[in-house]
Amino acid sequence: MNTNKAITLLMAGMLYGISAIAQLTQNIRGTVIDQLLQTPIAGATVVITGTDKKVIADSTGNFRIPNVTAGTHTLLISHINYSDALVSNIIVNTGKEVVLTIAMETKVKTEKAVVVTAGSKKNRPLNDMSVVSARAFTVEETQKYAAAVNDPLRMVTGFAGVASADDGGNDIVIRGNAPTGLLWRMEGIDIPNPNHFSEAGSSGGGISILSSQLLANSDFITGAFASEYGNALSGVFDLKLRKGNNEKREYALQAGLLGLNAAAEGPLSASHKGSWLVNYRYSTLSLLNNMGLELGEGITNFQDLSYNIYIPTKKGIFTVFGFGGLSSQNQRVETDSSKWEMQDDRYAGKFVANTGATGITHTIPIDNQTTLKSALAFSYTSNSFNEQFVETNKVVTDSYKDNYITKKILVSSTLNHKVDASNAVRAGAYVNFIFFKYYKLSKENPNAPLLETINTTGNTQTVQAFIQWQYKPFNNLTFNMGMHYLALLYNNSGSAEPRASVKWDPDTKSSLAFGYGLHSQLQALGVYFAKDVNSGLPNKYLDLTKAHHLVLSYSRLVGRKLRAKAEIYYQQLFDVPVTVASNKTFSTLNIQNEFITDPLTNNGKGRNYGIELTLEKYLDNYFYYTVNGSLYQSKYTAADGVERNTRYNGNYLFNTVFGKEFPLAGQRRVLGINFKIIYAGGYRTTPIDLNASQQQGYTIYKEKEAFSLQNSAYFRPDCRFSIKWNRTRLTSTLSLDIQNVINRKNISDQGYDLLKNTTVTNYQNGIIPVLNYKVEW
Repeated sequence: MNTNKAITLLMAGMLYGISAIAQLTQNIRGTVIDQLLQTPIAGATVVITGTDKKVIADSTGNFRIPNVTAGTHTLLISHINYSDALVSNIIVNTGKEVVLTIAMETKVKTEKAVVVTAGSKKNRPLNDMSVVSARAFTVEETQKYAAAVNDPLRMVTGFAGVASADDGGNDIVIRGNAPTGLLWRMEGIDIPNPNHFSEAGSSGGGISILSSQLLANSDFITGAFASEYGNALSGVFDLKLRKGNNEKREYALQAGLLGLNAAAEGPLSASHKGSWLVNYRYSTLSLLNNMGLELGEGITNFQDLSYNIYIPTKKGIFTVFGFGGLSSQNQRVETDSSKWEMQDDRYAGKFVANTGATGITHTIPIDNQTTLKSALAFSYTSNSFNEQFVETNKVVTDSYKDNYITKKILVSSTLNHKVDASNAVRAGAYVNFIFFKYYKLSKENPNAPLLETINTTGNTQTVQAFIQWQYKPFNNLTFNMGMHYLALLYNNSGSAEPRASVKWDPDTKSSLAFGYGLHSQLQALGVYFAKDVNSGLPNKYLDLTKAHHLVLSYSRLVGRKLRAKAEIYYQQLFDVPVTVASNKTFSTLNIQNEFITDPLTNNGKGRNYGIELTLEKYLDNYFYYTVNGSLYQSKYTAADGVERNTRYNGNYLFNTVFGKEFPLAGQRRVLGINFKIIYAGGYRTTPIDLNASQQQGYTIYKEKEAFSLQNSAYFRPDCRFSIKWNRTRLTSTLSLDIQNVINRKNISDQGYDLLKNTTVTNYQNGIIPVLNYKVEW
């Protein structure tokens, strides 16, 4: 009897355990849409590969797969009129439903159509008119890559040809181009730099304002952009936002060293298919400082808010989205000379960088073959820096001051028209109404007087228009041809830019593509208003900087979920601003940010060329890796006519990213280990004339030898450790990211220090641990 009871209890316990594990499920649902028109596809078949779970999308393109076990899954979507779509590495957690938007590409019906396997399209750009130097990146990559800490800029430094400008921020160098050449877009609209602690004229900052809670899979492009992208020379972030859950409310809370983060989403109402999604973050350092804890001589603060509201109606689909970030750093003045170790210790100041954008879009089908998307957006950017210097008699004087305010109103409209299965046209126009107020006081050198170099208030406009035609005679052959036009009405400078590309898939495993484009970019707006005593506004009529891009790309599936890719590129830059003085070596190709106030002329040139090789193992059996290498040259020619290395000519760059997950207890716990290793040639620097520096009391460079020296090689290993717990309707994750895990001292720059009376070397960041705990339900 006792034995029977024991067996019964044991069986009951086993059944309870099995039942508890079986409860670790969640729903996958979403919408299937046409890639070009963004309209729903009815009747698409959605299958979870390796299972018997299969559903059919309804008349509005929506599908639902209930009770999917927690873990990593792959969806195969098929339709008689479309090429199969494969969505892999879908991570199902118990805390939140998985809500997807899946785009399908129209199938060209021919008697001898070549069927390209869906498995070969991993990381294919969401924009089907981008065929070279472009890839989609996932939200999971920004969360999973070591030391990426949910930041797209830090994440893409694991891609071929992309490097960090310095560890102190997230500015990126693409193929030897200056960081200023990057364009940010969100939901098809150009947006201001979305980073905290960003300086005027920059494309990066200290940390991203954008939350991974809002981002959907997006595109990152590094050359020969499609016709719709303008005002960029090096790269494009084409960001897409995720729609909130339109059936139930869901929440996420995160606490870490970078900040406290809260996110919420849900339906607009029980009877409406619309949704809302909002995220707020507050700096942990700000919170501790407000609690009275002294964390150092300086005070660093930031907070941000981002949102996306999706409103489908009978009159079309409306979205209201936006982001805003406030950030500041306040370094107190040290008047006790006994505490000065270096000349920099005598400087202090307050830096403020605030930015935000909000917009509304409206998408409506005109007929079954045409959609029109219009947008109205407003953005605001404010940067200011007040720097002070402590004199030897402890008198504090102003040494620098600026205040830059830029407001923009953007109106845009884009038309997508599918002529037939083989022909499609996309055309659009953008108008930016720009209102600015810029002020700058600066010194030519530390011993010079403080002078007003910019002081202006006014407005101007930029106009952009594009048209692009895509022709697909066969499923495996695609031609894209188009034109982009960009103009600055302030000085009537403009550029008409032809673009073209072709992509051919000779078999089910390989792809060959070629792209060409003429691209241009405005100067940072404050540059046009630099004041000169003799010539007034010498930079008022500066032309756009321009560049020819040529890219040849080849990729091949060489094993199970293993792809090899090679790209050869050449970029010829011209009309580059350089100094008017013929004996100077300055070029805007070497700057990272700032409004240059020297008199400039468009007589400079540059060229970047190289080869990139990538071997990428897609996530399989909880393991992935990417190994890539770049060999490149980055040259510039200044006013003196001599070709030199650019500041960013490191010559070589090698990245390795890999990780492994270990599911435990039937996905109840998942242990993750991820690494990133960067090895790159050092950036270039200009020799210092020590004798002249000692005589003048500040750094004097040997200008004729500009960027003739190369810093020692850059090496940085990062790691990430995480453990995820899946419970019934709740997921929690504890993670530790460690940047520069070996605390290597990579060189930043060199300069002359007056107190030490010699040259000193400044180093980049050492080891930085970032601990986070996140809960989703």
